[in-house]
Amino acid sequence: MSIVALLLGLVTLVRDIRLLRKRWSGYEFTAIVAPFPIADTPPPRAYPDARYLAVPARGTALVSDAIDAALAETTFSITVAEDPYRLPAKLKATAPHVLPLRARGRLLFNGPIVGMRGEPLPVAGARPAPIVLHRARFFDAVCTNELASLRITNSADGLEYDLRHEELTDSSGALRTLAASTLADLVGVSTIAFTSDGLLVVVRQSARNSASGLLLAPSGSGSLEPQDLLTPQGGTRRSLHTAVCAGMERELREEAAVLPGEISSTRLTGFARWLERGAKPEFFGVTQLSVDSTELASRRAKGAERLYSAGDTVLELDLAALGRELADGVPLIEANALPPRLRDDSSLPLLLCLRSAALRVSTRS
Repeated sequence: MSIVALLLGLVTLVRDIRLLRKRWSGYEFTAIVAPFPIADTPPPRAYPDARYLAVPARGTALVSDAIDAALAETTFSITVAEDPYRLPAKLKATAPHVLPLRARGRLLFNGPIVGMRGEPLPVAGARPAPIVLHRARFFDAVCTNELASLRITNSADGLEYDLRHEELTDSSGALRTLAASTLADLVGVSTIAFTSDGLLVVVRQSARNSASGLLLAPSGSGSLEPQDLLTPQGGTRRSLHTAVCAGMERELREEAAVLPGEISSTRLTGFARWLERGAKPEFFGVTQLSVDSTELASRRAKGAERLYSAGDTVLELDLAALGRELADGVPLIEANALPPRLRDDSSLPLLLCLRSAALRVSTRS
């Protein structure tokens, strides 16, 4: 009887897969180059003082100075869901079409990542509830969050499936919170590092990079991974801050060839959501190194990271001066303290990293 049940289950599975693939087989997938429609998508009501920051040719982020302040003042705990993330059936069916499209000229690796359900919102006089994280794979994000940059058109009648409206907004048309999202929502982690002689380290991305090819990236930037949720002794990290900073430092070691003993400190400085990538969560930090720029410039990333990055660059930057301009209301791209190289060539994560770090310096001074 069990064998019969197994066979019936396999038949049903094959049928469902064929039906799912058929769902999107009559659709065309094309890239959207227009800016995210922020005028039609108010920020979530739960986000205090939230606003959109749009940078031409780089992308759009939802930022909140109040949330950034909460990150600096509040300890947020985390918990990991028992079950891994599972793609919604209708989005799972896009995989045969989306993955080849995304892989053109880029390197895609279906590695383990961590997604997020919840946000680090300010709370008055109460301990915030734990933020729920979930285990996922990179392809889960490609088939959910990354669909926000694709136009999916029915070849027969011309009707469009727009994930930005179908999955990213609630019934009122506002952007959904991460707590209410159905997407993978992989957690991005980025940090800018300063050498012992005071220079900013940035990474030149190769053309193979899937997110910010040929642009300047933060000193360490990537996705939070399950290994970042564990302590060196194998225990479980309970704090959002320690887990996120562990991810930042891991990426920094991999991409900028920094040794573990050369990281003096890393501070969490900000949070944002990257709209063109399905409003995924992004965390930003700043790291102080004990190694000087001359020594660091003599190194190269090793292993697989050499495929994604084209080496490091060190630049002078007066972070305090940049913070003063931002505090006075000067837009980031127009700030005199932002060097032309960073203004012209920075990826969105690098710009957001610089912004949050500069504002934290301004707040402390």
